[in-house]
Amino acid sequence: MSAIDEVKQRTDIVEVVSQYTTLTKSGRTFRGLCPFHSEKHPSFFVYPEQGSWHCFGACATGGDVFSFIMKKENIDFGEALRLLAERAGVSLPTRLEPGAKREEKERLYQINEAAAQYFHDLLLNSKASEKARNYVADRSLSPDTVVRFKLGFSLNSWEALKQHLTDIGYTTDELLTAGLIKEGEGGKLHDYFRNRLMFPICDLKGNVTGFGARALDDSMPKYLNSPQTPVFNKSHTLYGINLATQAIREKDTAVIMEGYMDVITAHQNGFSNVIASMGTAVTEPQINTLKRLTKNIILALDADEAGEEAMLRCVGYENTLDAEVKVITLPKGKDPDDVIREDSTMWQQLLDKALPVIDYTFDMITAELDMTRARDKTLATDRLLPIIAEIKNPIRQAHYLQKLARLVNVDERRLEAELARLKPAPRRYRDKEPETKAAGQALRTMLSSPVEEYCLALLLQYPELKRYQPQPSPEHFENSENREIFTGWHQAGDLPALKSSLNPALWEHLDYLLDYLKKKEVPTNQIERRYADCVLNLRKKYLQSLEVRRSEIFALEVELGGAGADLAKLKEEGIEPSAQLLEVFRQTRRKAKSQGAKE
Repeated sequence: MSAIDEVKQRTDIVEVVSQYTTLTKSGRTFRGLCPFHSEKHPSFFVYPEQGSWHCFGACATGGDVFSFIMKKENIDFGEALRLLAERAGVSLPTRLEPGAKREEKERLYQINEAAAQYFHDLLLNSKASEKARNYVADRSLSPDTVVRFKLGFSLNSWEALKQHLTDIGYTTDELLTAGLIKEGEGGKLHDYFRNRLMFPICDLKGNVTGFGARALDDSMPKYLNSPQTPVFNKSHTLYGINLATQAIREKDTAVIMEGYMDVITAHQNGFSNVIASMGTAVTEPQINTLKRLTKNIILALDADEAGEEAMLRCVGYENTLDAEVKVITLPKGKDPDDVIREDSTMWQQLLDKALPVIDYTFDMITAELDMTRARDKTLATDRLLPIIAEIKNPIRQAHYLQKLARLVNVDERRLEAELARLKPAPRRYRDKEPETKAAGQALRTMLSSPVEEYCLALLLQYPELKRYQPQPSPEHFENSENREIFTGWHQAGDLPALKSSLNPALWEHLDYLLDYLKKKEVPTNQIERRYADCVLNLRKKYLQSLEVRRSEIFALEVELGGAGADLAKLKEEGIEPSAQLLEVFRQTRRKAKSQGAKE
């Protein structure tokens, strides 16, 4: 069984999607507001039996759990696989990171380290960095702290860093890949960071992966991060993790803040188990990094930025950690940096009084509601019950259901009935990998799409079919691995180029497709006809699936008493797919008649 198949088997798409939007059970499906665009009427549906999703609104697209994560987190297939594999507890073979890529990463670490040293030397010794040194002094940072965090300064120059790094042997292509220079107007290359206080960002092992930079004048943005590179991904990064690891293990707690200065001030004052999330949104990859060190996490984030989506995510993080996530309530208008510099004992008190995130959410949601009014009780229930539904631990879930019942003064059994309607379906996977080859093949068959695979096998075996028109659309491939290979094949010149362009995790599936026709030889005079039939069947399968799903939604809207305008919109949206499906059936009949006449 391939790594991709095992991740699919062990991943519940409802659980994954529920971390980004609230889903409500509707028959055999789940529905909710689309997490990709703003809307008031739910047009986003999840199909647990097929392991797929579809937005019938503005997105008008769908796919499997891999395509969902790729779209939501803006990452490629390989990153989505790694994220989902870690979430599902699946170990990916080390061969999925080829030696060439490891060598490239090592080279990028070396370049970033050289840049960090260059910036650091400028901060300590250059006359041009006086403003940066004054800023550091104003923030009460000690010389030891400046050295420990290797703070630096980038000159107000277009080519100073580029010149320095090329002088010591690095190429401009390498600097571009590292995100240290960029291409400007007319194709001219110049430094990415200029006239800024520099914060080197490291991974767990202490490798410099990228930089954060604060403007020292009126330049915007005020804070600038390295672009995404082969070694730097902002959503996967925790600032200060290399210096906080030991303290997190010793205290069995990690405190997540937002800013670089928050972390540096905390460490200088003895709170060394602190890291920053590189922004206001804590991500699942960051939580997965921390859970190797501790299950106890405290958030010290800006309360104004804490939305219900963030709270939903935090419940997901609690499920991942199997422990409570807590939240510090900061004094209004204060950052952790301000509190710690003014009174470190007050900061310790805030840590001691940190609230479990769901209690914090209760307080946040009900703060401006009048819980003696029926309308406000309904609002509180509508917003809190979906969050309670996401809690996996039955004892904790029962505790918060009782708390909500007391808060709104409603019989707990009524809330239990509503909770049952909201709860995701139980996960359906075996804990152990099938032990026999036959079982692995059976699983592949269960997870595969024969029409998609036959179409791809023909296309790969007979490259001349790339010129055939019409070609299928990438949307017609619901399995992400098939979609990735289809898209890559049309962009590649030959099979070696295709393989090198694909994530190594897809190589096994590619080999499977290349072997697909070995025992099913296609007569030369039938190749194009077989492919044409396949393209037509693939399109028919896609449109039929769309039609069935749209019909189910329409029936559900009628059952729930949907507004006339909503029903009319659904009818209107269904016209185009229905017309396309009718045309496919006509083409099928014409082909059948034509072949019958020839015979």
